[in-house]
Amino acid sequence: MSEAEEKGLRRAILDTARQLLTTVGYAHLSMRNIAKEIGYSATSIYLHFESKDDLIHALIDEGVDVLFRELSQADVASSSSEQRLEAMCRAYVRFGLERSEYYGIMYVLHPEYIKRYPVDKYRKARRNLEIMAQAVQDGIEAGVFRKVEPMLAANLAWAQLHGIVTLLSSERVDKRIDPDVFVDAGCRHVVSGLFTPERLAGRHAS
Repeated sequence: MSEAEEKGLRRAILDTARQLLTTVGYAHLSMRNIAKEIGYSATSIYLHFESKDDLIHALIDEGVDVLFRELSQADVASSSSEQRLEAMCRAYVRFGLERSEYYGIMYVLHPEYIKRYPVDKYRKARRNLEIMAQAVQDGIEAGVFRKVEPMLAANLAWAQLHGIVTLLSSERVDKRIDPDVFVDAGCRHVVSGLFTPERLAGRHAS
């Protein structure tokens, strides 16, 4: 098999596994049913991934990279710290809704079912919080955000955004509320929750 064919097979394995995880679930996912879907032997899959969990870790790693790229693009597209943070909040929600298969594997699949995520990959995944924490830190230094621990603030923002994604994905938001309005209000709420009293007063005055 040529190098291009090997890369194509690896891509097919990852894409098929990602799709199957959302339909049959972790417990029923196997190298055998992945192989059946792509028309190869299970042995061929083991040449690329040692186990089902290694395959899932590769999918998580891909999702982490995609999310970081989208957060980074949102970060540089805005000037002020509050605009940057709000843009990243919107990018996070958009990722969760538009790339739901990745999102489910990254943040919904219960960790007790898979082996521990490798430390090096976990450290890389933290970049998605660190980039948000940096926007918070910059906002504090600019006098826009009150003094908080930036990483704690980033985690709290993540929790709120995860709630928005989960409610919209499961169609649990009241039908009378427009989804776009819900996302806009949610992202603004995350950011305004960090404002200093002075910034809040100025915002209300305007």
